[in-house]
Amino acid sequence: MVDRPDRTPERDRRTGQGAAAARMRDQHSWVDQQIRQAMARGEFDDLPGAGKPIKNLGTQHDPDWWVKQLVEREKITGVLPPALQLRKDDLELDDRLDRITSEREVRRELEDFNKRIIAARRQLEGGPPVITPTRDVEAEIRRWRERRQTRHTDRQAPSAPEPTRRRGRRRR
Repeated sequence: MVDRPDRTPERDRRTGQGAAAARMRDQHSWVDQQIRQAMARGEFDDLPGAGKPIKNLGTQHDPDWWVKQLVEREKITGVLPPALQLRKDDLELDDRLDRITSEREVRRELEDFNKRIIAARRQLEGGPPVITPTRDVEAEIRRWRERRQTRHTDRQAPSAPEPTRRRGRRRR
């Protein structure tokens, strides 16, 4: 057999370089074929978000768009600077305390919150200033007891009886 340089398969067998180039050249058609087959099998049917516009495309390019969507979708917390995280925790603290049933646990939660505020004030890393005030533990426990008592009495209060409707005579 005569070695002909114009025959690509022969050259591919000898060097291997032509085969890689051919695979790269044909890769897009292979990917398109896989997508068409998956569509025919119905693998893209009923995906979440099907038929809905893509959120937050906007006109301005944000290189961190995927990180922001990941944080929102996965509900990732604790990635804020300490000062901002403390502000957020301060807003949610009463609700978190109301879910606790033991006074000892409420006290522990408040003391931990105050320790985090004091530690954040001592940091010299920069960032936004820590303006979140510490909580008075005893005053917060009194407020927690009052909220708990209010919820308890609201559950125990009998609801007003519903007025009974008089039934009229049926006419034939």
